[in-house]
Amino acid sequence: MEEWKTQLTRDPLPPLLSSGNPAIVYFARRDLLGEKPGPVGLLWSLPAARSLLKKQRPDGSWKYPGKAACDGQDYDQLETFRSLGILVENFGLERREPAISKAVDLLFSRQTEEGDFRGIYGRQYTPNYTGAILELVVKSGYSNDRRVDLAFRWLLSIRQDGGGWAIPCLTTGEGLDRRIMKGPPIGPDRTRPFSHLATGMVLRAFAAHPEYNEAEEASRAGSLLASRLFKRDARYIGRHTPEYWTKFSFPFWFTDLLSALDSLSKMGFGPEDPACAAGLEWFRREQGPDGSWKLRLLRTGGGDVDQWVALAICRVFKRFYG
Repeated sequence: MEEWKTQLTRDPLPPLLSSGNPAIVYFARRDLLGEKPGPVGLLWSLPAARSLLKKQRPDGSWKYPGKAACDGQDYDQLETFRSLGILVENFGLERREPAISKAVDLLFSRQTEEGDFRGIYGRQYTPNYTGAILELVVKSGYSNDRRVDLAFRWLLSIRQDGGGWAIPCLTTGEGLDRRIMKGPPIGPDRTRPFSHLATGMVLRAFAAHPEYNEAEEASRAGSLLASRLFKRDARYIGRHTPEYWTKFSFPFWFTDLLSALDSLSKMGFGPEDPACAAGLEWFRREQGPDGSWKLRLLRTGGGDVDQWVALAICRVFKRFYG
């Protein structure tokens, strides 16, 4: 048995391979068993993928359901981010599919001259969503795009003095109310502590990039993130209580224990790191007798989320233990 599987209490593969979801079976065979189940393009024609693609609008966006943009908040940008995440993470689509290049171009149309993606918080800076969007853009095949480089340089420029990231307007004591989102962008008070929510979302972009994942700044921020696992993000409001570490989504959205370990496992951190070891042990304890996981799930975009989360857990264990 491969080393990574011996680190778990039960073999996690049977529930994945018998899931009935052809995309989950494909990725389990490819990523966990090292098989060659055929080109990933085979998944692009699955009914769930085609159904989502049909909802894409001519400009490359997806319409946010039931709510129009208000107070300058770009909800269609948010829905496009969500839809792109499903297509990229659940079905392996990338820029060879015209719908993906249109979606990426739509997101780049929201990129400012400074390099960030703006609009989800009105006129305010969003390093958290800039990082999350950038992750998907990189995974779509745009790692060498100059606009990607501009976004990474912006992220590096807006770090807190301690080395992590925070939502700038929150560092000044402001909230994210209507007045703030309609006002001019507020720069960060860099002396304030980092936010693990924002730092985890930003690091997903660094972890996905073949060059930036080795940046010294990213490694430093990764150590900061690891030091916060299971702890309260006490300095900032919104998903700040420890319980949010163990509420999961797939594709990843906010920072949770799984998304954090996923990034750290791609950035050279090992199971000998005490924080990573504690996170891995939590998943060991939570594994069920049949090898699956039944965890608390938050808002997600696709089906079979518990099995997608299980697949992501297995990928993390395989990266940590080989």
